[in-house]
Amino acid sequence: MTSDNLHQGDCVQLLNEENLFQVIGIDCEHEKCWVREWPLSETGSPVFEVSIQEITNS
Repeated sequence: MTSDNLHQGDCVQLLNEENLFQVIGIDCEHEKCWVREWPLSETGSPVFEVSIQEITNS
């Protein structure tokens, strides 16, 4: 995955993860983004930072 074809709001999978995650923000310069598990839980889902290289094309 590259930052060119990644957009805020996309639902993606991470390497070695079966769950879906929603992209919250993208930092193209540093090749990282912020995601949260999707669908959201009733109490919300925590946002965390991952490298864009950790996102699969699935």
